[in-house]
Amino acid sequence: MTLKRQQKWVNTTKRLGHVSGIEVGDTFHYRVELAIIGLHSHFQNGIDYMEKDGKVLAISVVDSGRYANDKESSDVLIYLGQGGNPMVGYNKQPEDQKLERGNLALKNSMDAKTPVRVTRGFQAMKVTSNGYTYDGLYFVDKYWQERGQFGKLVFKFQLKRITGEPKFDQRELNQSKDSEVRWKTIFNDISLGRKLKKSKKSKVCRKNILNDISLGKEERSIHVVNTIDYEKPQPFTYIARMAYLEGSKWSIPSGCDCTDGCSDSVKCACVLKNGGEIPFNCHGAIIETKPWVYECGPLCKCPPSCNNRVSQNGIRFSLEVFKTKSTGWGVRSRNYISSGSFICEYAGELIQDKEAKRRTANDEYLFDLDNGAFAIDAAKFGNVGRYINHSCSPNLYAQKVLYDHDDKRLPHIMLFATKNIPPMRELTYHYNYMVGQVLDINGQIKTKRCYCGSQECKGRMC
Repeated sequence: MTLKRQQKWVNTTKRLGHVSGIEVGDTFHYRVELAIIGLHSHFQNGIDYMEKDGKVLAISVVDSGRYANDKESSDVLIYLGQGGNPMVGYNKQPEDQKLERGNLALKNSMDAKTPVRVTRGFQAMKVTSNGYTYDGLYFVDKYWQERGQFGKLVFKFQLKRITGEPKFDQRELNQSKDSEVRWKTIFNDISLGRKLKKSKKSKVCRKNILNDISLGKEERSIHVVNTIDYEKPQPFTYIARMAYLEGSKWSIPSGCDCTDGCSDSVKCACVLKNGGEIPFNCHGAIIETKPWVYECGPLCKCPPSCNNRVSQNGIRFSLEVFKTKSTGWGVRSRNYISSGSFICEYAGELIQDKEAKRRTANDEYLFDLDNGAFAIDAAKFGNVGRYINHSCSPNLYAQKVLYDHDDKRLPHIMLFATKNIPPMRELTYHYNYMVGQVLDINGQIKTKRCYCGSQECKGRMC
């Protein structure tokens, strides 16, 4: 916002067609950059539009990869309309999408045959990095309505690349060194609208000390960054899933017989466990907090793409571990995270409560399962979740999830976003320590100071 106050945003007048100085294939790290250069003015809305001759016309769409858009080919994009989705934290129920705002603008652009700029997020392009690429001008070819995840009508728009428009070669991103994208920064001389190459100094300042702390065990690499000092994370064994006790046995849930996406609340056994509705919306965001969430399991007949399989499919965002100024190592995302999105599991070694009490001398990685029998210890075996810090004003929460067994004593602890989270904002959740009730190995009350720095900070965790 500093650049906006200094009147250094460029191309601020909305217009149809290409934006001056921006070429097909130009790539950017963050959504805000699209607004600063006038490519797409909204930070969150995927459809940007303007009024012309008394009608609203679409001028730009962003396919971020967070929504159910389909890419039929490099020249065709099937774009999902906006509106009608339930929201986590609110009692808003799903409803039919309406032909208004961005949806009406796309329909009017089809009628008027006006061009629409398309920008694709790397998630949408299945590239294991983060950012956005300008993909050129498209015409809206047609639109229709169909039933969405919750049985409500949604709009879909087919956009086709304008004949003769240059194409961006996606292989340039896939083949780039260390998955670092070719990108151009406008911040060095934004007032002149020039785009300069990224400074080499930024690479030195960043101090990327490890390319992937998961060592390939996650689908997305998890970088480790330290711009504070020269410390490196203490060694541990990375596991992407819970390490259960040796000899653990339990029954696998019989599962559902659905082949249509588990949308039938009467026939689907998993939906019935969840109170008669799938706990996630069609974008994979959890709708509301629940004591338990039951995802479809290994014996269910629905496909891996089922909307009731979210947290079990692993990390979707480009996370990185970074050194904080006051709370040690922390975790942040290079991507924008929308409210309700799944972040990661808190994976570790499942231990009995007696063993957990023996390990209280080094309890910063212990997660009490709140049933008096078991805990998760991520000290020696864990995943990226072990680095997520406590905050008295968190942006994540811990949700108990079952899918591969039905033993409520041993739930998966899945972390979900409670609000929209901008890129590079630290991810935190509340550890739920009780002040004066946490004891050390000798039975003495332990005191842990809190340095989260939020306005609601109580100064201590326990």
